[in-house]
Amino acid sequence: MLGFVNLFKPAGPTSTQFGARLRRIYAGVSGPKLAVGHFGTLDPQAAGVLPVALGKATRLLALIEDRRKAYVCTLVLGRSTTTGDAAGETLEATSIPADIAARIDAALPLFTGAIAQIPPMYSAVHHGGKRLYELPRAGISVERAKRAVTIFGLTVLGRDGATVRLRVACSEGTYIRTLCEDLAAACGCAGHMGALLREASGPFVLYEALTLERVAADPAAALVPPERVIPLPTVVLDGRKATDFRAGRLVPLVNLPAGKHVFVRDSSRALVGVGETLGALLAPRRVFD
Repeated sequence: MLGFVNLFKPAGPTSTQFGARLRRIYAGVSGPKLAVGHFGTLDPQAAGVLPVALGKATRLLALIEDRRKAYVCTLVLGRSTTTGDAAGETLEATSIPADIAARIDAALPLFTGAIAQIPPMYSAVHHGGKRLYELPRAGISVERAKRAVTIFGLTVLGRDGATVRLRVACSEGTYIRTLCEDLAAACGCAGHMGALLREASGPFVLYEALTLERVAADPAAALVPPERVIPLPTVVLDGRKATDFRAGRLVPLVNLPAGKHVFVRDSSRALVGVGETLGALLAPRRVFD
């Protein structure tokens, strides 16, 4: 098994639970020990694109260069919560300024481009060997270092009372909850993130995402080959060279590919692995047995 699945995750289940369900669908083909890897998880209350690597494709996740994310979310003004989203308890309630629309328009440029964020306590960041989200359950709060992220685009889609709909294009590692809290604070009131929908995660986009039911109906059709996700050139090796590549040996090349990394296929067009060009030689970097 080697490929990716662009899943649509509804709000409710965790990404791990959804990955386990996907593994059961493909277990009949590859067995119960099928490896599953996520290209960016989603919080339980979030919905949208959840890319999953299956089998040997988990070893290709690091080669995906496009790691930008795109979201649509709601910012709920007037109340902050313990978790930064609608699932938390109220921390502070404030009035909403009468000129909130003008304040939001003025604040948007402050949160576009390179910005610094403090990860929320309810996040998967490691601290002292534990995930941050484990600490509040024990009544512990710790200082968190600021992290640099990039907001490529931040626009208001509409507003209904205290709820503002936003579209965000951002770098990997951006916390939308923190963005909502900080934007509200810049406007002079408390706030938290309401609903969250991920529209894109790197090369995986919402309009191509499949529900778990669609995947179960035709698992083979749902599997996305690596070449559609990672745009590397392909080198085809004959029998002896393919054997040497599989054994981890350098292979001489006659026609040099354009890229540094390449997909390697044997004469039967089976995917052998990923190689790195070193002058006129091809070095094995990931070999699929």
